[in-house]
Formats: sequence, C-alpha cells, structure tokens
Amino acid sequence: MTDTPWEPPFAGTEAEQLVGALERVRATFRWKADGLDEDGLAAGVGVSALTIGGLLKHLAWVEALTFRAKLHGDPLGPEWDDAPWDDDPWEFTSAAADAPATLYDRYDRAVAYSRAALQEALDDGGLDRAVHLTGPDDEAVSLRRLVCDLVEEYGRHTGHADLIREYVDGTVGEDPPSGWRPT
Repeated sequence: MTDTPWEPPFAGTEAEQLVGALERVRATFRWKADGLDEDGLAAGVGVSALTIGGLLKHLAWVEALTFRAKLHGDPLGPEWDDAPWDDDPWEFTSAAADAPATLYDRYDRAVAYSRAALQEALDDGGLDRAVHLTGPDDEAVSLRRLVCDLVEEYGRHTGHADLIREYVDGTVGEDPPSGWRPT
C-alpha cells in the first residue's frame, strides 16, 4: 500500500482517473477537517457562517444524496430522517449542536458507504450506466455525471475548509502529508 493512497494514477482509465480525483479531494478535505475540537469545528472566518463542522455534516449529506438517492433512489438513511429540511441550510447551522465525534463518524460512514456503492455501480455498467436520477424531460443521467458533480462539490468546499483551517490553527498545504490517516 502506498503512503499516499489518495494520489490518482498518473496514467489510468477514465474511471480510475475520476475515482482518483474524487479520492484525492476527499482526503484533502478530511485532512483539513481532521483533529479539531468543538471550538475548532465551530470557528468561522469573517462574516461567513461556514464552519468545518458544518462542512463535515453537509458533505456527509451530499455523499448520501449522491450514492443513495441519486444513484439508487433510496432514502438517505436514518440519521437524516429527522432533518428539518425546511430550515435551509440546516446541515451547516445544526452542526454546532453535534459533538465532534458525531460529525467525524457521520462523515466517515457516509464516505465508506459511498465508496462501496460507487465501486458496485462501476462494476455494474461503468461510468456510462444510467442512475436513478433523471434530468429535464426525464433524460438519463450517467454515473459519470454524479462523480463529476461530486468532485466539483468537494473542490468548492475543500477551498472553504482550507481557509477556515488556516484561520483556526495555521494548517496550510495542498495535500495531506505522506502517511497521514484520519484520527
């Protein structure tokens, strides 16, 4: 096993490159969020209400939305059943009431589920396979589109986490250091 398992292949198939890009940005986000206490997870920058705790909860929800609802048409999972969906964006603001261990566990479990669901979908038709979600006029949506959308979502929020983490404790960098693993 490599010391940087999130590094995408230098020459791989389209699926390997897309999954590699997703894994790299997931790892970078998780590294930026790692090891913070309640205060660190609740810290914000300037007038923005974004926090790393809120981003952890939001991305856990996005993982469930992508690989449960959009991929298969399944419910998001019991941890989302009582979510106040009308209080937008509840996942960002409600994270302040969650314990750090709860936020990290929810995120890590969502990613683990998503990894398995993505691999299963790749094995069952590859990136071209249609997913449950449909576009306008009921046009088919491919697994490729879901993965690309998720890479984009992570790119946006990893940038947010980068700025917040630097403010919290000065941690900077583009990728996790060699050998890093989530705590």
